[in-house]
Amino acid sequence: MTSPAPRFAGVVPPTVTPLTEEGEVDITSLERLVERLLDAGVDGIFALGSSGETVFLTDRQRDRALEVIVKTAGGAVPVLAGCIEPTTRRVLDRAEASTRLGADGLVATAPFYAIVGPHEVERHFRSLAAGVELPLLAYDIPVCVHSKLSTDLLTRLAAEGILAGVKDSSGDDVAFRQLALSIAEHAPDTDFSLLTGHEVVVDAMMLAGAAGSVPGLGNVDPAGYVRLHRACTGGDWAAARREQDRLTRLFRIVDAADPATSAGATRGVGAFKTALNLLGVIASNAVSLPLRPLDAEETARVRTQLELAGLL
Repeated sequence: MTSPAPRFAGVVPPTVTPLTEEGEVDITSLERLVERLLDAGVDGIFALGSSGETVFLTDRQRDRALEVIVKTAGGAVPVLAGCIEPTTRRVLDRAEASTRLGADGLVATAPFYAIVGPHEVERHFRSLAAGVELPLLAYDIPVCVHSKLSTDLLTRLAAEGILAGVKDSSGDDVAFRQLALSIAEHAPDTDFSLLTGHEVVVDAMMLAGAAGSVPGLGNVDPAGYVRLHRACTGGDWAAARREQDRLTRLFRIVDAADPATSAGATRGVGAFKTALNLLGVIASNAVSLPLRPLDAEETARVRTQLELAGLL
């Protein structure tokens, strides 16, 4: 007897949110980005995640971005909506808005800023699941929320049907492998979606039991990640490694920004947006304050990596 296929699987890029120079959502660029992702054959879209600058955006901007993404996707693939807020009640407010705007699933982190422990984290996810109609996925990103979701907790919530999946951006590949084993052992009859956000080791995570990936770099080269996923699911691990190696080299665009004046999101989201601007997908590489856009010298370094990857 085989386990049910996860509802959310395959390549699910976390879309960036293109902005105008005035800081508003660039609707035309966002439509073009989503259409490009669909043309590449992605299996879903994750709106308003870290790559989408969700914590930098106002509720009005978030609503507009999600509305455009859902409308442009047109039901071709499921749209997951990030509901990234520090506490339970605030997440539920975002979940209500996301449901109204047509999302197919919701993604939430553990509480942050508030000082909590494992009991509060579990109560948080149980309360969210009880208060929403859509499938709920946990977003494991301890670098931002300062707590790691444990294997025991995720397995328990999966087995009880509280969580529909996890988007793992912890970078803890040992824990990811243990979680895959634990789900197989203790929740085999669930359609729990185990998704990796670790874009440079997708092939390894697929071999470990992932159902798919949520690669920020998938904004830049969605077709490459689709080829990678298909090679993995087809058992062609040599082809998967070749594609993963190419994408890992392309990921060097995040090193383009000067570390003396940038960190974190400026280097990652800034590089993705700069690459998309060079590819003619979005009109500007503008980012939200207090981030800064990459300058001409940094943009030239991104261009070099795009050329090496065969994208320009």
